[in-house]
Amino acid sequence: MRKTDGLFKLLGLCLLAGILVAGVLFPIVGAAGVASNKASETVDSMSAELANVPPPLVTTITDSAGNPIATLYDQYRIPTASSQINDAMKWALVSVEDKRFYEHHGVDWKGTIRAALSNSTGGDTQGASTLTQQYVKNYLINVIYRDDEVGQKKAQEQSVARKLKEARIAIQLESKMDKQQILTSYLNVVEFSRKIYGVGAAAQAYFGTTAEKLSVPQAALLAGMVNNPPFYDPWKYPERATERRNLVLDRMVENQKLAPEDAARFKTEPLGVVPDGPARPASNCTGAGPENGFFCQYVQDYLLTNGMSKDDLYTGGYTIRTTMDQNANHQAKVSAETQVSKTQKNVANTLSLVRPGKNRHEVVALAANRDYGTDADKGQTTYALPSDVSNVTGAGSSYKIFTAASALEQHKTGIYATIQTPQTYASKVFTGSPAPCPFVAPYTRGYCLSNYGEANYGSSMSLQQALATSPNTGFVILEEQVGVGKIIDMARRLGMRNTMASNAANGGPVDPKSDNAAARVDQAKYYGPTDKSAGFGSFTLGISPTSGLELANVAATIMSDGVWCPPTPIAAVTDREGKPVQVKEAACEQAVPEELAHTLAVGMSKDDTDGTSRGAAQQVGWNRPMMGKTGTTQESGSATFVGAVPQMAGAAMVFRPDTPFGGLRYSGPGKVAAVPSSQGNMFGGMTPAYTWFNAMTQILGNQPAPPLPPSDPAYEH
Repeated sequence: MRKTDGLFKLLGLCLLAGILVAGVLFPIVGAAGVASNKASETVDSMSAELANVPPPLVTTITDSAGNPIATLYDQYRIPTASSQINDAMKWALVSVEDKRFYEHHGVDWKGTIRAALSNSTGGDTQGASTLTQQYVKNYLINVIYRDDEVGQKKAQEQSVARKLKEARIAIQLESKMDKQQILTSYLNVVEFSRKIYGVGAAAQAYFGTTAEKLSVPQAALLAGMVNNPPFYDPWKYPERATERRNLVLDRMVENQKLAPEDAARFKTEPLGVVPDGPARPASNCTGAGPENGFFCQYVQDYLLTNGMSKDDLYTGGYTIRTTMDQNANHQAKVSAETQVSKTQKNVANTLSLVRPGKNRHEVVALAANRDYGTDADKGQTTYALPSDVSNVTGAGSSYKIFTAASALEQHKTGIYATIQTPQTYASKVFTGSPAPCPFVAPYTRGYCLSNYGEANYGSSMSLQQALATSPNTGFVILEEQVGVGKIIDMARRLGMRNTMASNAANGGPVDPKSDNAAARVDQAKYYGPTDKSAGFGSFTLGISPTSGLELANVAATIMSDGVWCPPTPIAAVTDREGKPVQVKEAACEQAVPEELAHTLAVGMSKDDTDGTSRGAAQQVGWNRPMMGKTGTTQESGSATFVGAVPQMAGAAMVFRPDTPFGGLRYSGPGKVAAVPSSQGNMFGGMTPAYTWFNAMTQILGNQPAPPLPPSDPAYEH
């Protein structure tokens, strides 16, 4: 370069620096005055945002006792006060990034001109941003524009306009915040790579310590990273990270904050980071572990459907105390896994527990034989097996509860009244069975069905006995009398809200464009209006996709004097400042009269002594008053047991989650397999009932065994 060219370039840069100073310190007058005013307003607004928009924080989910079980976050950050940050960290950062930090007022004009001179004369390229300016840039990128790619690009573009704006904001901040506030704020917002933000989180993730206990070489490593976190990642590039750390140590010596002999000694030390990557918690429900993950997932899903956005949940810094009882959840998991191995292919065994109440129905446990997680080779899953409408083939005869409740409500029968239960039956109301089912009208065959196997139930029995022994024909006859639509409405009222709102094909969201008619509308619309075909007649036999949690909540509604409440996993939510946050939850409703609920519970009170779950109850020595109902679907594709005592309700379901259609074969506890339809032999009194009774026995322990409420004469006969 010729000397004259360098001189002209230097003069130009000096002129530009003067213009920048003038642009920052003085308004532009004349025709451009309006633009200047708008720019000033923008800077004022941005400065206010830096002061008022809080950085993303970690949300913590706890059990009912307040013990943390999971964290949710986009940015792993541990808020750290100035008094909690080691002075070595502060001086390391100042020494390497802005040694005149305590002398300037937001913009280091001396450093700016020096950088311009160095860059113009072919020396090392130097930056001129102060820590205050870097704080502005980092806050824009990591907080205000963290989900705005366009905004992030603008905050990083190499332009005079951006530098000018950044400088003006920095000067404003320096007039509102002292140096320690700026330095502390910087150290709380800056990125350290791998979703780690702020020195508190970095100290924990990199060294397993706190910002207060950082050693000098540890602080030097972290201070060196802020310039380019991915480039100086100590696990990926240890040589680079070491070289950068040693440079910071040298700068601390130059800044008279470290003795040369100490720096020399520190340079010989290894980086000292924790092995195998940063020690930060998982950023989602996998961090809750294989046992608690399903509950965590339900907490997240529940909040997202009750007014909280995912962004709020993952950045709001909330503390969410749940209703999960650790012991109950553990016992539920142990029981489910004892009956079905966690690695058994295509078999899920779930148990959902809900605490009844007239003001709240609190979810106590959500467990499955499978572990919650992402390792499919180990049988893990993140699908919400216990709470979603996940049992595609249905809950079987447990749906007879809704038929019985509807019949009682319409006074078609009473729990001690006799109902017809022939061994075989050909319905003239429901139609569509193939031959040899007889014709009930020209070209129309009836709906033919029979009670299971060769067992002779007799031609009639009481409704209470029918609920215990579960003859199919008796409930289809009742279904004819009350109507499928009324039964579906009863199912919804008692608690099957999401289930009835899901599609009838697979329990997923309604898809109006689907080729499958069962997927185009919700279950309530699909089964309810026609009330005529054989498929609709089978509703009482539990053929539709079902949520185990909602079935448990049905039992809780019956045991809560007929009051339905949403199955809530939330005990309390507080924000980052510890203030209570109100969760928008559905109000409780009187689903059925109290007297009907009491009578229905009594009607279901013989299953453990005279019914289909008797063997499982005897196996654990069960002697508590309870209500219960088993269910088994066609070809033993799935099976269910739902039951309750006054202080706890629950539902256990075993089903095929991966390929739903086929059979399940039971060969004893822990010996359940998915098999072809012809080989299925599973019943609700087997795996589901054993799972329920074993868990409940452990959970209830020596708690009192209160009686069921008495039935009401209006619903007895």
